[in-house]
Amino acid sequence: MLREQNPWWDGKFEEDRDYKKWKESKIKWIPRIIESIELKPFSLHFIFGPRQVGKTTLLKLLVKKLLDSKVAPEKIFYFRCDKLENYKELDDVLNTYFKFRSSLGIKGSFIFLDEITFPKQWFRTIKFNIDSGKFDNDVLILTGSISMYVKGEIETFAGRRGHGKDFYLYPFSFRDFIKVYNPNLYEKLPSISLENVEECFRVFAYFDEIQDAWSKYLICGGFPIAIKEFLSYGEISSETFDVYIDWLRGDLIKMKRSVEKFRKVVSIILQKIPSAFSLYSVSKDLDIKSHAMVSNYIDLLSQLFIVKVLYYINPNDLNISFSKNRKVVFLDPFYFRLFNRWFFSPIPEESVIVENVLASHIARKFEAYYWKNDREIDVVVRSGNNLIGFESKYSSKPEVREIKVGKLKKVVTLTKDYFDEEKLAMPISIFLACLEV
Repeated sequence: MLREQNPWWDGKFEEDRDYKKWKESKIKWIPRIIESIELKPFSLHFIFGPRQVGKTTLLKLLVKKLLDSKVAPEKIFYFRCDKLENYKELDDVLNTYFKFRSSLGIKGSFIFLDEITFPKQWFRTIKFNIDSGKFDNDVLILTGSISMYVKGEIETFAGRRGHGKDFYLYPFSFRDFIKVYNPNLYEKLPSISLENVEECFRVFAYFDEIQDAWSKYLICGGFPIAIKEFLSYGEISSETFDVYIDWLRGDLIKMKRSVEKFRKVVSIILQKIPSAFSLYSVSKDLDIKSHAMVSNYIDLLSQLFIVKVLYYINPNDLNISFSKNRKVVFLDPFYFRLFNRWFFSPIPEESVIVENVLASHIARKFEAYYWKNDREIDVVVRSGNNLIGFESKYSSKPEVREIKVGKLKKVVTLTKDYFDEEKLAMPISIFLACLEV
């Protein structure tokens, strides 16, 4: 069973099913975090992310990186845990590998445990082997859903991580999408931060190419399977939607949450976006007295990498208010079609989807907020002691007004196809094509 999942032990890495699928795919993507994962013993790393976002592919690319570095194949152990029932079965798997490496005189290994959250109480086996010293010379990389945090399982490893860190693998950003859809265009685009957005005006000549990619990204989003299907066949299959629906149902059941309550909360949120709203307003629409349930399910949506929550920030004193209305933005445009498929929630207007894409992209890398009085700034980010604002005006003839209040010194207006370098207004597609998140 172990050799079957580790074909490189027999010199057959190229026959690995996941690597082969990646190599033969028209769309190849190497996650940037692969360069950030330190392979230094002892380390216990966790890689979180939604299902079907490329975590397994990332592990197999790490295996290849190690093999290319002349690491002995038997020192690299991969196991997919989704068929294991409990921690005892996981313990059996690890002990089998320990005996195998001991017979070869191997003292330290690179151990990749994929979908670790499936075996019940998996953390007991990992903790026991850490405490008993069996992992002292090893690098462990475990992948799974954020349910590990929800259920408090990660807390088990306080003081037991060594050099380990947490890594988050998100769906493709728009810039990532361009890299696989139009590599030649990607090579021409500058990589910007929020402080030098003016660099975006340099790529005006490529606007038509960027818009072509943008129109597709708004439909298929950043999940690899959906991208492959949409770019190959012009649509996303029912089977692919069902894969993601089953993933969500499975995680909800695993976390002992109600699928029906989840659906109701998501449906109400979809009706309210992109406006900020109170928990009370959602509970009222659901006809329940307590807003605690609403808060719990919004937290759950965040932990499942479905939404990001933006709180109000005061531009004068930079205080953040958790009691005021909050904005909830969906992490990927694919979710709008997924929920339409699942429970017939209407797909929002394109301008609403665009505002969500803007906010969720920025919130992946930065602490993002919003501000509102008689005007609203959709996304606000701290830059030193000042703030930078981003306002979505998704039309061809937007009203661009200068806004300076308190420490909000700079506002970028993001449009459909309107440029004005003096007023710092540009198409959102160009901005996100250049933004590295």
